[in-house]
Amino acid sequence: MNNLMIIQFAVLTVGTIFAWSNFFKEFIAWRNKKMCTDGCGGGVNPFKTPCFYGALFFATALVLHYLITQG
Repeated sequence: MNNLMIIQFAVLTVGTIFAWSNFFKEFIAWRNKKMCTDGCGGGVNPFKTPCFYGALFFATALVLHYLITQG
């Protein structure tokens, strides 16, 4: 079971980093009034895109995983 927890932690960590990096690319492009080619928002407010919500859910899952494993 311990190996499964390590794999889950690794997947959640990589997913969180990937999701937030995509969100910040979208945010910077939106702030500079440029089109981002990642395909997440396409010039709309980045806080209303799937990239932002995915980043929030990945971060929440990572924090919950940490709290569950420490308890």
